[in-house]
Order: sequence, then C-alpha cells, then structure tokens
Amino acid sequence: MLGWVMAAMAFAVAAVAWMRAGRIARKLAALNQSYWELRYDFTRLRSQVARLDPDAEQPSETPTPPAGQVAFVPLSSIRKKA
Repeated sequence: MLGWVMAAMAFAVAAVAWMRAGRIARKLAALNQSYWELRYDFTRLRSQVARLDPDAEQPSETPTPPAGQVAFVPLSSIRKKA
C-alpha cells in the first residue's frame, strides 16, 4: 500500500514539474522572440538614421580598448570570412 502512495506522489510531483517546465519554455520562447524583434527594430532604426545623416560617423560596435590592456573579445566577433 505504501508503494502505491509513494508512486502516486511521485507521479503528481512529476506532473507538476512537467507543467512548470512547459510554462518556463513558453516564457523563454516569448523572451527570445522579443529579443529578436528588438534587434530587428534597432537595426532598422539605425539604418534609417544613417540615411537621414549620411555624413555622420558610424560608431563601431565594439570600442577598442586602451593600449596595453587586455580586453574581453566575444567569440561572435571572431568569425571566419568565407
């Protein structure tokens, strides 16, 4: 009898965990979608500003570190030119 109770409790805990994981996955998908929409809007607006003022100097994506200092270099900036 105790085995059945433990199995039922384990099943209930697993069901609750499954539902929470699904909810978190949906939130993560929505957050990811928002991130890419913001990136798209940022790029679109930056190109519109560049069209309005073509003589303005475009700021670089990553600032250069002062000489003699070691800086973090993200791997996404080191791409193979194919």
